[in-house]
Amino acid sequence: MELAVISGKGGTGKSSVTAAFATLGEKLVVADCDVDAANLYLLFNPEHDTEQVYIGGHKAVVDHSLCTVCGICESYCRFDAIREVEGKIIISETSCDGCFFCSRICPTDAITMVRSDKSRMYSGTFRNGMMVYGRLAPGEENSGKLVSMVRDEAKRVAAEKGMSTILLDGPPGIGCPVISTVTGVDRIVIVTEPTMSGLADLKRVHEVACKFTSEVGVIINKADLNEAMADRIDGWCTAQGSAILGRLPFDRRVTEAMVAGKSITEMHPDTEISKTITDIWNKLLTDGKE
Repeated sequence: MELAVISGKGGTGKSSVTAAFATLGEKLVVADCDVDAANLYLLFNPEHDTEQVYIGGHKAVVDHSLCTVCGICESYCRFDAIREVEGKIIISETSCDGCFFCSRICPTDAITMVRSDKSRMYSGTFRNGMMVYGRLAPGEENSGKLVSMVRDEAKRVAAEKGMSTILLDGPPGIGCPVISTVTGVDRIVIVTEPTMSGLADLKRVHEVACKFTSEVGVIINKADLNEAMADRIDGWCTAQGSAILGRLPFDRRVTEAMVAGKSITEMHPDTEISKTITDIWNKLLTDGKE
């Protein structure tokens, strides 16, 4: 079973829930698909058995020995990445889109395109199975290609190790990285929070999720902080035909566990929130095997 945990906005507790799922006993493959801000490796501290270079694009580089500072490249760059500074043409690495245009119009061939090879994908073992994650270098564009690379590696590792469950920690929102995360999965779990923005973003991500699978469930995190809004979210999900998998209470021990390098289900297995997460996970596994 391949299960993706996503959210409509950041800060809902998606990664905390994923970490709790990942440490409930069953050996599995965890893939952190939030490559813009991967953070599960900080908690799980996996061994790096393999490291692969990800080529995210190209960047323009100036050979100043050939450049005549004619300014043609600067005038045509639509991304405002090129500036003349103290008699030299300088190209901003973070602003350059890698479109190749400046290298093609340079009359002295002073601009070349080099591959952006600072991003990485890692895979290895962690205390409850295997983990795969990607880390984009600062300024690199996230089109979803690295996410697809992470998922492909997770499937390869799962087949190699004989693990039947792949747990994907997806990025927030509804962009290309999210599409790459949920395409072809068996189930999608959306984590939301009882706020107006939480409901608004839930509606957007729910619409996207339902285009990929009918098996979409919702977890309301910190539900007791605004029970009226939690009831409203519950009613909306029921009207959409999507199950509320559970309501998680606010518990400061979630943060304490993270600081200690553990999930809430590892550090405080007897708390209400841990028991609820365990019940949700067991139901997901049972439904996935039917």
